[in-house]
Amino acid sequence: MKTRCLALLIGLSGLAACATQPAPVAAAPEAPATAVAADATPMDDAEVARYADRVRAEALHAWQGYRRYAWGHDDLAPLTLKPHDWYAQSLLMTPVDALDTLILMGYGKEADEARKLIDTQLSFDQDISVSHFEVTIRLLGGLLSGYQLTRDPKLLALADDLATRMSPVFDTPTGLPWTKVNLRTGQVGGPISNPAETGTLLLEYGTLARLTGKQAYYDKAKRALVATFERRDPKTGLVGSAIDVRTGDWTDPSSHISGGIDSYYEYLWKCWKLFDDPDCLRMWEASAPAMNRYLADDVDGALWYGYANMHSGQRTESHYGALDAFLPGLLAYSGDIARASRLQDSGFRMWRLHGIEPEVLDYRKMEVVSPGYALRPEIVESTWYLHRLDGDPRWRRQGAAMFDDFVRYTRTDGGYAALRSVVTKEKTDRMESFVLAETFKYYWLLFAPKDAIDLDNVVLNTEAHPLQRVPATP
Repeated sequence: MKTRCLALLIGLSGLAACATQPAPVAAAPEAPATAVAADATPMDDAEVARYADRVRAEALHAWQGYRRYAWGHDDLAPLTLKPHDWYAQSLLMTPVDALDTLILMGYGKEADEARKLIDTQLSFDQDISVSHFEVTIRLLGGLLSGYQLTRDPKLLALADDLATRMSPVFDTPTGLPWTKVNLRTGQVGGPISNPAETGTLLLEYGTLARLTGKQAYYDKAKRALVATFERRDPKTGLVGSAIDVRTGDWTDPSSHISGGIDSYYEYLWKCWKLFDDPDCLRMWEASAPAMNRYLADDVDGALWYGYANMHSGQRTESHYGALDAFLPGLLAYSGDIARASRLQDSGFRMWRLHGIEPEVLDYRKMEVVSPGYALRPEIVESTWYLHRLDGDPRWRRQGAAMFDDFVRYTRTDGGYAALRSVVTKEKTDRMESFVLAETFKYYWLLFAPKDAIDLDNVVLNTEAHPLQRVPATP
């Protein structure tokens, strides 16, 4: 079966798509010249096309490194050029995560090779305990988007089998899912979870429910999202960082928009967009004002989001980093362009400090707290949403500057490597699957035609897998 494109999802004009916490490290130095030049001068069509072609070429470079040195494994160690697996058996993380990116970018041969490998080699009948959250967003999401793009029934069958094997996680008194599950035995574990892990499930399980007619998938994932929302503090409306799924009691009251909470907020809005579920809209409308009131922090005219106690709303830390940088995109997507623009400018300022963004920055001191860079996509995601929704030329300029830095500091002969430190630019031997699922995809979309993704009919999950709206069964 040849990989085919859906006109609903992919635009064909202009491009070849489907056709051709340690101690602070250091005070910030002067911004590198390459990152400063992010002005508002519009790019002409030729420059846009050149960047689109560059992104496609670099994505192919990363894919070919995986294909040559790690085929059949989860991901590539890009410095030693050896394969890396998450568990005792490979779950083909990179092929599943990368499939829709290859299709969108027009790499039909590579996409067909990936799909054939998945069809013939991927089995979830494995005696391994896996992360429910990571496997849901990467594998379940990737299989669903791959199915919607190719209509390969094997991909939907694999998604259904995977979700069935993971469903025991929802069997708790609270409806909040366990964090781990054995794919063969169904044994669950990991009682301490967080809002991201309990609330970032409905896009994937809900889409599967619509495609298979198995409503239980939707109901269980929605129950988990609602159960998370209902445990927000009644005074502030904030959620915490850690919760016991057996009792529903918070074990860490720290509130923020960073890793562990981030995609909970994302899915409140996106589940409304994908499913027209009024409960999701209601929860978003109750949560966003609390987030903006207690976590937003105006420092010398710049907007940041920091940490606060979920019960009192009192500020605790002035930390913002690579994972937090998803929020401008979500704010723009939900209609708050002005706030999104201010926060994105702060994120780009963070990028400029060392020519690439750190994992965590103390934005009041402008000092790096955690210096790593895992090749994360969030700041690029926000750049794309803002450009897609308001068309301001400065977003493409920011994205071009970031892409130049990204290639300069992280490219290797065999792929792309995470940085141990954005200060020293020392590399580390990791190229996670999300580099192909998200980072390259968002860079490419930034320079693609506006109709490359139809945001009226497609919602991207937190791993950037494009999920198409599916009508509910009457």
